[in-house]
Amino acid sequence: MPDSRIELPQGTLDLLILRTLALKAQHGWAISERIQQISSDVLQIQQGSLYPALHRLERRGWIKAKWGTSENNRRAKYYELTKTGRRQLEVEKTAWEKLTVAVAQVLETS
Repeated sequence: MPDSRIELPQGTLDLLILRTLALKAQHGWAISERIQQISSDVLQIQQGSLYPALHRLERRGWIKAKWGTSENNRRAKYYELTKTGRRQLEVEKTAWEKLTVAVAQVLETS
């Protein structure tokens, strides 16, 4: 059976993280699991990609982090969107929609 996972284009992970955090604050593992679940296991985010992206988004002021206790009683860093992050999510969604329409137009041209 062929591998059903795909590589994410650069910048896409940031958009997925912002969208996932739009609903509620989550720790890194939960963010990764949620993306995988919603994408029917097609998008599997590795820790080596996830945590650098979270740190980058935090440096940009789009998310903030605080320590808390996870469902299994472990200490975990919880991330949530800032007001700036919510605005950026809309910018990123609009750019993604334009990109996907343009790519689809090129692919459908014969």
